Amino acid sequence: MRLRFTGIAVATILATAAPALAQVKVKLQEVAGGLIHPLAMVSIPDGTGRMAFIEQHGQVRIIDSKGRLLPEPFINIGPRMVTQHHFFDERGLLGLAFHPNYRENGKFYLAYSAPIRSSELERRLWWSHTNVVSEFQVSKTDPNKADPTNERVISELDQPQFNHNGHWIGFGPDGMLYISTGDGGYANDWGIGHNVATGNGQDKRSLHGKMLRLDLSKPDLIPADNPFVGQSDALPQIWALGLRNPWRCTFDPGGDRALYCGDVQQNSFEEISVITRGANLGWRRMEADKCFDFAKPDNHPATCDQAGLTPPIIVYNNCTAVKADCKGISVTGGHVYRGPHKAWEGKYIFGDWSKSFATMDGQIFFGTKGADGKWTMEVAAVEGMQTLPYILAFAQDDKGEVYALTSIATGPVGGHDKIYRIVPAN
Repeated sequence: MRLRFTGIAVATILATAAPALAQVKVKLQEVAGGLIHPLAMVSIPDGTGRMAFIEQHGQVRIIDSKGRLLPEPFINIGPRMVTQHHFFDERGLLGLAFHPNYRENGKFYLAYSAPIRSSELERRLWWSHTNVVSEFQVSKTDPNKADPTNERVISELDQPQFNHNGHWIGFGPDGMLYISTGDGGYANDWGIGHNVATGNGQDKRSLHGKMLRLDLSKPDLIPADNPFVGQSDALPQIWALGLRNPWRCTFDPGGDRALYCGDVQQNSFEEISVITRGANLGWRRMEADKCFDFAKPDNHPATCDQAGLTPPIIVYNNCTAVKADCKGISVTGGHVYRGPHKAWEGKYIFGDWSKSFATMDGQIFFGTKGADGKWTMEVAAVEGMQTLPYILAFAQDDKGEVYALTSIATGPVGGHDKIYRIVPAN
């Protein structure tokens, strides 16, 4: 898939494993088709019942309150982005968020991959691109059209490699804008553009491998209560560190409003984490809940320094290096279900892009928090579908229901991809 690539050769990704026992039965109801790599979808917070989703090649599109896909895009920023590889690419239009006061101010935000900033060319000759988060506004005359000429750049982060971009964006219950960033790409948090000693994930002077938190009402964008404000050895935008490639995060719309992220790991394990203020999620000291050696990524040391680290809530085996009971090769973060099906209330629905790179074999999982605070996961069996498409992302509407955004291709090409609503099977 994209946006979860491990940085190793495709030939080494191919893996097979015995299917896991399915314990949750669901079915997928098609909501929209004929799409090109839909990577995020959110409700438009203006009371109209519409939803907006992004396609990797640069379009934002709208599904109206009657479930109809509008033929014309809300906005197309493709000309502002890098040219993507059709076979596989982790760059593109990566994130979408609407301002909490969108009904009044018409502001929304896009995260995308632009050509490397021209002012940086000489000292960053080998770098790949610049990840940008920008503010746009809806048209004053048409609620289904945005103004492409009115762009306010909020954040720019130069990216050394094409992969591990992260760049989910979303507003928290506190009204702040959160931005996930990957560790800079390639593999093992190592190579061009990475901190040689610690990796970027552990480097508080780098914005790579972090969760950022911005206050858009302030000129400097820095919330006064960010955990590292005023520290000379850390950047003030950082909310949490130790991430590798956080691909799709969400705030629980109910419960304790916690921030959940699926953080793509290296070759052996995948993880789901809850991100809290000042937390260190461990990468590159840890891969999920195991000690990690970037020079020998498949051989995990028995012991390591775990002081101050926040462990993941869910870990499962990656089919790249661990063949026993493996469940995928690249985690896709999901949503806490808050919809009408009471048996699913509070369950975290997430998945994996596929169990193989070359053959689509997407996975949908249900995570459940027990009375003891520990999480378990179950594999969903999908009615009428023996094999699922690649699972690109999940989405949630304002009623709490959860959707799967899928593709039949490894890259942004074809126009045959679909969005499904996940519902209980009969």
